[in-house]
Parts: sequence; structure tokens; C-alpha cells
Amino acid sequence: MELDCEGCAGCCVDWRPLDPAAAGSDRTGPRPPLDDAYDLVPLTRDEVARFVDGGLADALVPRLFEPAERDDSVRIDGTDLAAVDGRPVFVVGLRNPPKPVAPIGTDEPRWLDACVFLDPTTLQCRIHDTDRYPRTCASYPEHTLELGAETECERVEAAGGGDRLLDDAPPADLPAPAFGPQALGATVFAYPDPDDLDGVVARLRDGAGTAADRARFAGAAVGSRPGSLSVTRERMAEARERAREADSWVGRAIEAWTERAGADGDRVALDRDARDRLVRETEDDAGAPGTPGWSSEG
Repeated sequence: MELDCEGCAGCCVDWRPLDPAAAGSDRTGPRPPLDDAYDLVPLTRDEVARFVDGGLADALVPRLFEPAERDDSVRIDGTDLAAVDGRPVFVVGLRNPPKPVAPIGTDEPRWLDACVFLDPTTLQCRIHDTDRYPRTCASYPEHTLELGAETECERVEAAGGGDRLLDDAPPADLPAPAFGPQALGATVFAYPDPDDLDGVVARLRDGAGTAADRARFAGAAVGSRPGSLSVTRERMAEARERAREADSWVGRAIEAWTERAGADGDRVALDRDARDRLVRETEDDAGAPGTPGWSSEG
């Protein structure tokens, strides 16, 4: 599709502090997520495995859900969770630390939660056109348009961001969406050992999940079998251990940004040169891949 993404990053940044009325929410479905991350990108089992095998599991975070009215549920740490056959269901996405960004045409960088792979200076994805680029990102906003839902591009336009969605016709070869009958074990997973999650759910609910907590879910996702509740225990254990050992530029950058950041929406107290230097020191010099430059083709 033809998009104008330059200076935007509306789908990669939590811009609710900039315009709460215009920004959307992914908490309006029948199963509200336990967290408040904006536009979390759900990954497939194979994508999770590539991050784990590549030493980048510290980029991953699980999302659990509250049950809908007629859902099976399981209660852990005083919280009712959506479940299948007594096993809490979850997806795995990319973490969103605070970063000094100026998205959707704003003039001054602010501290806003953003995808860990978003370069704050170019507002481009550091893994675009690589084998780690999520299918959900590659097919956005096509699936949203196909469902007749409002896209982030349209919300940005409504907030005064100019013409972003230049072509609103989804392509004929659009792949299947991440969710549907085929999703169980492929994009939506069921944690096989709910009794092991005492304390874990409380930490995730409070935004205090640990590397070990996140590794549990990454391992369960990698060990899952598409189309079923079955989990290959050996594969799950190996992936969990590799995820716990991850120590990449991603994890170090998240820690640095979280320690440095101001409150949500606060202006960054640095001039442009100082901000760019901080990004280089925090991400580029730590091993983050660069971005290629701008194109209006999304």
C-alpha cells in the first residue's frame, strides 16, 4: 500500500499523551489486556523463535487478557484471566520503553512509549526488511482496513498530521490475519502450567515483570504446536533458558531509556544535537542496526 510514514510513527508510538481524544485504544475489545501497552504487535510462534534464537528475547513481552462474558477463565494472583481448558491464554509482542521521540508532526521530542525497534531520530524501524520484521507490521494497515476498522493513519490525519493513508484499497494477496480459527498455538498461546504463575501475574499486571517472567511465556510460545493446546516440553524448556540468557543491545537500551525518561508526554530537556547524541550512545553504539532513509511506500 502507499503510505506517507515520514515523521509519523503513529503505529509505533503511544501518542495518547499528545492527543488523548484522537489516539485510539486496543483495550476496547471483549477481552481487555492486563497491561496498558499501546498497539502491541502480536508475534507468531516462528517469529518469537527467531527472536529467541537470535539472542533478542529481551525485546519480547507477554500479554494476558481479562475474560469476556462467556469465556473460560482461571484466577491467578487475585486476577481472572481468559483461559482455554484452564490454561491462561496470551500473546507475545514487542516491548515499548519510553523514548525521546517527536512523532506525527510534533516539533519537540517528548518522552513517549515506543516500540523498542523504533529509531527515535529517524522514526523508522531498525528491523524493517529483515527476517525479524513482524508479519503484523508488514500487513498494517491492510488488515485493519479489510475489517472496516479505523487505522492509526486515519487517526493521525484527524489529529492534524496531514495525508498519511494515500491508498485505502487492501491488496488482493493479503495474507491471513493473525487472529482467527488458525491462531491457537500459532499467535494465541495457552500457558501449560498455570500453577507456576503465582506472583508472575501480579508482577505483569503491575508493570514489574522480570526477565524470568517474560522468558516463561516466550518459552511456552516457542514450544506450542499450531492448532492445538499441545506444548513440546523439551522445546519449551530450551527456549525459556535461551530467553532468560538474552543480553542484547535491546535489553540494555530499555534499561537505559527507562532510567533516563521523564513522565509520559514530558518534553525532553535536550536540544536536537544532544538528543541525537544520546540516541547514538544508547542504541547505535550498543549494536542497534541503522535505518535506511525515508520512502513514502509503507
